[in-house]
Amino acid sequence: MPEYYPVYLNLTGKRCVILGGGTIAQGKLAALRDAGADIKLISPQCTDGIKRAAQRGHITLVQRAYRPGDLDGAFIAVAATNVWHVNRQIYEEAEARGVLLNVVDDPDQCTFIAPSIVRRDPITLAISTGGASPALARKMRETLSEDKVLQWAELADVLARARKVIKEQRTVIDPTRWQCVITADLLAMTRNGKDDEAVERVLAQLLDADLPEMCPDLTACKAGGCVKRAAQRAAEAVS
Repeated sequence: MPEYYPVYLNLTGKRCVILGGGTIAQGKLAALRDAGADIKLISPQCTDGIKRAAQRGHITLVQRAYRPGDLDGAFIAVAATNVWHVNRQIYEEAEARGVLLNVVDDPDQCTFIAPSIVRRDPITLAISTGGASPALARKMRETLSEDKVLQWAELADVLARARKVIKEQRTVIDPTRWQCVITADLLAMTRNGKDDEAVERVLAQLLDADLPEMCPDLTACKAGGCVKRAAQRAAEAVS
């Protein structure tokens, strides 16, 4: 089984060709559409859900069997025909054209696999077992969906705003310092609707070298030199 390199793709405006019209093919549509892909689905038969998607203009539907050349202009493709030799033809065309391909339930013919997704906007977690067990990936997705760790996603907007200011100032900040400012207190401020105050707090902790609870060096946090970090470690050890 190959080792996969995890990556997120920008599919905005890019052609995605789906070969197959069953429930699995239909299940691929929502995520691809949300990602902004230009979806073309080719299949002689298809589900009512696929037909409705075509009627609403969400996809281009071509009701016929696969033909060589159907991947022309495609950036990625999904083969979900349930016919091995057809999927093999699609794989060979994808290889020849350099098109990224997912062949459903056949990792050996995939150049990419679709992970299980946990989403708490704007945070997305992708879970993969490398094709070993889709059922296990789903179980982990369902478990993580209820995990309290996802509460940290609520800080994304605050941290993005602070990061924009830091980038505009072209200030170099040690990555460890960013970790120090992400605290339960900051999360509580955001949950109480105090986003502007939270942004100001983050910027103060990132940019003020004189704060007693932070390391005095903005660019190189020193082990043992940060009172706040030491307190966090002590709290974690107790819990």
